[in-house]
Amino acid sequence: MKPPGSSTRVDDGYVGRVPPAPPRIVLVDDHRLFRSGVRVELGDRVAVVAEAGDIAEAVAAIEQWSPDVVLLDIHLPSGNGREVIDAVMAAGIETRFLALSVSDAEEDVIDVVRAGARGYVTKSISGDDLVDAILRVRDGDAVFSPRLAGFVLDAFAMSGDATPGDRAQADDDLDRLSPREQEVLRHLARGYTYKEIARRLSISIKTVETHASAVLRKLQLSNRHELSRWAAARRIW
Repeated sequence: MKPPGSSTRVDDGYVGRVPPAPPRIVLVDDHRLFRSGVRVELGDRVAVVAEAGDIAEAVAAIEQWSPDVVLLDIHLPSGNGREVIDAVMAAGIETRFLALSVSDAEEDVIDVVRAGARGYVTKSISGDDLVDAILRVRDGDAVFSPRLAGFVLDAFAMSGDATPGDRAQADDDLDRLSPREQEVLRHLARGYTYKEIARRLSISIKTVETHASAVLRKLQLSNRHELSRWAAARRIW
């Protein structure tokens, strides 16, 4: 029996328990007014822990906060969004990138996705749809505005047109890995964090780190960024 005056909490479908914490994001865009508008649209459904207006600010903020998702404009005064992704991945920081841009040009979409972004949406998106996209990217999904998804599918289909010799080399490379290392490889290529891989494979995070290091060493790769490109070129998912 509940104590007098107590009540069952009903909040967005969560009964008797606290709903999950909102995703923590870093918002990267060189227009302060636009960033303010995004904050208003997102409201308290997303926790904006930091903002940045150029590449150096963005990398510093991501290193400091290790956000769940980076909401990233691809055209910045000091360069482009790809440079942010490259710097963060080279530093070994685990986060996910969702590009948010006014551009819907095919080359922009493909460039940032090849760099490692998990999604790409245009600035015409509604606030509700943007929140949904952030949540999905945080949870490991790939999210694209409808017209842009075709660019990505076509690009990766073309990159998969490997010769028999290429496919044989990929098979030889995979043969160097144990079955568990191959599982870890595929999860890393899909963009899962160490914590998520550990949960999915029912192993410890330390074990995931050990397998990931072995994969990089055996494939002669330097970091997860190179690993993602290696896997995409061979259509290993």
